[in-house]
Amino acid sequence: MDRQSESCCMICGEMKSEGIVVVHQFICSSCEQEIVRTDVKDEKYPIFIDRMRKLWLQLQA
Repeated sequence: MDRQSESCCMICGEMKSEGIVVVHQFICSSCEQEIVRTDVKDEKYPIFIDRMRKLWLQLQA
């Protein structure tokens, strides 16, 4: 894995090379998949919502 191509995931905070960029913020593939599979009743769901809220706040700034 090339360290120069890694970015810090806004969800887990780890340096990863594969993922997506949403509103100039990187989300690693692992977190992206977990977000998609997480049920609204899961205890992790509010954590994802809180972290994703940062994206929408940046759009309004």
